[in-house]
Amino acid sequence: MRLYLLALNPTDSVTEGFLPAAARLGLDVTLLTDQPEAHRRAGSDIEVLECDVRDFRAVITRISTHHMPDAVFTNSDHLQTQAALAASYFGLPAKDWRTALRVKDKAQMRRHLAASGLDAVWSTELAAGQDPAGLTALDVPYPCVVKPREGVASEDVVLVDSPEDLVLRCKEIQTRRPQTPLVVEEYLAGELYTLETLGDGHVRHILSGFHTQLSPRPYFIEERLVHVPAHPEPVVKQILTQLDALGVGFGVCHTEFVVHDGRARIIEVNYRAIGDQMDLLLARLLDIPLFEHILRTHLGEPLPADLGARTDGAAVVDYPCARRAGILTAAPAAADLVVDGVELTYRPLRALGERHELHHTNRDYIGVLRAVGQDADQRTVERVAADYLAAQRWEIAP
Repeated sequence: MRLYLLALNPTDSVTEGFLPAAARLGLDVTLLTDQPEAHRRAGSDIEVLECDVRDFRAVITRISTHHMPDAVFTNSDHLQTQAALAASYFGLPAKDWRTALRVKDKAQMRRHLAASGLDAVWSTELAAGQDPAGLTALDVPYPCVVKPREGVASEDVVLVDSPEDLVLRCKEIQTRRPQTPLVVEEYLAGELYTLETLGDGHVRHILSGFHTQLSPRPYFIEERLVHVPAHPEPVVKQILTQLDALGVGFGVCHTEFVVHDGRARIIEVNYRAIGDQMDLLLARLLDIPLFEHILRTHLGEPLPADLGARTDGAAVVDYPCARRAGILTAAPAAADLVVDGVELTYRPLRALGERHELHHTNRDYIGVLRAVGQDADQRTVERVAADYLAAQRWEIAP
C-alpha cells in the first residue's frame, strides 16, 4: 500500500514517529516536500520527491503522475487543508478540508464558535499591510493577545495592555512578517491545558492531556507540560462539544484550552499530533502503537473500541530555554537514563557552537527532557526530572 506523506521541514514526529510506524505497517512511503535535501540529510531511506506542498493542486498533480495512493497524510499544521483536499480528490479517507481550514485560521475558528452559540470571544483581524493605528478606534478589551492568524509554536504571540502597546507590537510583527494577517483577541484567563484525541469519524478516544506551564508574560512559551491522565468530565464535555461544532472528529487532534471557574474555553486547535516530542512521550506513556493507529485511520481502518492504553503512568516534559541571544558554548549531550524507576530521555535541540537570536517562542528551546514513570507516581517523576536538570549546565556566550 502506498502512503503519501506531506511535510515541510523534518520533524521528530515524522522521522521518529510516523516513518518508523509506516515501516512497521509495511507501507511504501513517498514523502512530498518543498525541502527534499533536508529530509534526505535526516537519514531517511524512503522515496523523497520535491513538490510545492503548500499548493493542493501541485500535490494532486505530483501524486497523479506517480503511483496511485492508498492514503495521503500530513502531521504539519500548515498542510492539513492541502492533504485533506488531495485525499478527497482521490476518494481516500480524510479530514474535512473545511474543518482543517476552519481550525487553522484562528479568526475563522472564533467566528464559527461564536455563530454556534458556544463561545463568543472578542476578536478582530488585521490584514497584511493594514495600518494597526486603526485598532485604537475599536473597543478592544485590555489586556488582549496579538498573534498571527495562522501561526504556530507561540511565534509572535504577545500580550498587550494598552492601545499604544497594541499598535507597537503589531508594527513589530508586520516588520518581521509583512505578508502575515494578524488576529487581536481578548485574553482568556485560566490555567492552560491540552486534550489529545484520536477518532476515525465514528469512534473517538480521549488519549489524555497535559497541564502547560508558560513563560512569564508578555510571551507564551511552553516551558513544561505535566501529564494529566484524565481531565474532569465536565471540562472534557465542554471541549468535545466545541470540537464537534468545529467538525473535528477524524484522525488525531491536539487542542489547547484554558479553564477558569469551571469554564473551558479553546485557545487553539491543532489538527495533528501534539509536537515537540510530546507525541513520542505519549506513545511510550500510554504503551500503545499510537503512530500506527493514526496512520490506520487514514488507510480507512476503524479504530478498536478499546485502545488498551495504560492509565497508571506519570510524565513531565521540560524545555530548557535560551534566555538571551548568542552562541551555545556548553550543554549536556543526549542521554537515556533510568532513575528511581523513571525513564529520562534528554535530547539537545541546538548544537554547540551555533548562534541564535532570541525569539520568545519555542525556537528558543535548547533541549527537551522527557520523564516517564510507568510505575512511579507524579511526585517522583517531577523530582527526578528536576534533579537531572539541576545537575546540567547550559551556557550562552554573547
